[in-house]
Amino acid sequence: MHRRTLLQASLAAGLPVPALAQGSAARALRVIPQANLTSLDPVWTTAVVTRNHAFMVYDQLCAQDAQGEIRPQMVEGWVEEQDGLALTFTLRDGLRFHDGERVLARDCVASIRRWARRDPFAQVLWPAVAEVEALDDKRFRFRLHKRLPLLLMALGQTQFPCFVMPERIASTDAFQQIREAVGSGPFRFLPNEWNPGQRAVWAKFDQYVPRQEAVDGLAGGRVPRLDRVEWTIISDPATAANAMVTGEQDYWEYPLHDLLPLLRRNRDVVVEQRLLDGTYGICRFNHLQPPFNNPGIRRAVAMAVDQRDYMRAVAGNEKDGWEACEGIFTCGTPLANEVGSDVLKVRNIDRARAALKEAGYAGEKVVLVAPGDYPQINALSLVTADLLTRMGMNLELVSTDWGTLVQRRVSKEPVERGGWSMIHTTSSGQSLALPVFHLFLRSNGDSAWFGWPNDPEIERLRAAWLESPDLAAQKRVAEQLNRRAMEVLPYIPLGFYWQPSAWRRNVTGAFRAPATVFWNMAKA
Repeated sequence: MHRRTLLQASLAAGLPVPALAQGSAARALRVIPQANLTSLDPVWTTAVVTRNHAFMVYDQLCAQDAQGEIRPQMVEGWVEEQDGLALTFTLRDGLRFHDGERVLARDCVASIRRWARRDPFAQVLWPAVAEVEALDDKRFRFRLHKRLPLLLMALGQTQFPCFVMPERIASTDAFQQIREAVGSGPFRFLPNEWNPGQRAVWAKFDQYVPRQEAVDGLAGGRVPRLDRVEWTIISDPATAANAMVTGEQDYWEYPLHDLLPLLRRNRDVVVEQRLLDGTYGICRFNHLQPPFNNPGIRRAVAMAVDQRDYMRAVAGNEKDGWEACEGIFTCGTPLANEVGSDVLKVRNIDRARAALKEAGYAGEKVVLVAPGDYPQINALSLVTADLLTRMGMNLELVSTDWGTLVQRRVSKEPVERGGWSMIHTTSSGQSLALPVFHLFLRSNGDSAWFGWPNDPEIERLRAAWLESPDLAAQKRVAEQLNRRAMEVLPYIPLGFYWQPSAWRRNVTGAFRAPATVFWNMAKA
């Protein structure tokens, strides 16, 4: 039986499923998360599941509303001084960490410095920062070499947020993973109830003082209306769907598209799009190791790609569920273009095979690591595996869980010593809209995202975009960036799909936002 037929038959028949833990309190939200939580450190990893955890535990100095504007969050506000060469922030009253300590300006400074070492956006801006310093317990100041109009956007972005931690934790090297999750956000992480691969739990932080404003995107009042948020890892989609239908679980973050029609037919389940942006597929090469240290081989693979095959593998024939997007910037945004994207319009295995031979491929092993417990990313991975096999590449497909993939992708070793050649991931459209926080475009070698592309021309163009005086100039640079990216291929864009969530009808407050968050949600 085909996968879709099997899944639908299993759910319709109500086949037996394992007993699932149920929260005893009516104010506990039982969640099936998108993936297994293996890292607690949102600076060390860019895994979205870790970021979702971090939005509960930590707070931000400023945050992005539904219109993309940056608004104060932990701070009362900021004052520009000295002709724009200094920016002073003042913390609002009532901020406390989960260990009972007050949030002080020095905690913010330490958190900013650690975050800035890893964030692509901050890395671009940081040469213009002379110093960030605490002035007293409530105020800290950026001193600048030149005006930085994008500094607030960097601090309040959604892709790689600047979360505030206690100074003692934030002083940890940015390339060393922290193991203690202590923040000042609306929920406390309960480490004694964390069992990676099975369960993670957060409890309401009673001392959290939300802003006295309506929630708007990720800005405004982050009100914890639940006593507990309990994540249960259920990797089998049919089991997850049954848990939603029977009421054993309250919320499914990323339901499989194959099962959406059946979920929609259940009067007790709501299926809606919560995320503000489409979800973009990414095929990432390891640029350090053969064979993908050869740009000709990367281009050969791109010639075989048909984004429509990838999107159908994830979202099937869901009406308005996906679109091709054959450029590096988010489709429908001002910088979107397909200048130089001809390589993605070839869509031909025979031509890809010929290009592979011409590029000098000598049968080197290609290790593609796929997350079997993450259906959407696994589907993208399997389409690529099929393409590589048909092209005649020496493929080893490694199926593992998402948590293991997240740990393995940090390795720069050859495949013979536990390294990797290709991985897949996804990103929100908002995160790909501008060059400064486009994680997968950054090509600064060892400091780039996993895969470590190194292309000085892309970096030069990113800097040129920052200096562009108006939108017309920015668009010209964006076209040059798209052309160059299609020449060197730091990654292959695979199109985008819309990822709805599902929740029981007694769950309220599931507002739309750029990320999955659980504040302001409740159970009737």
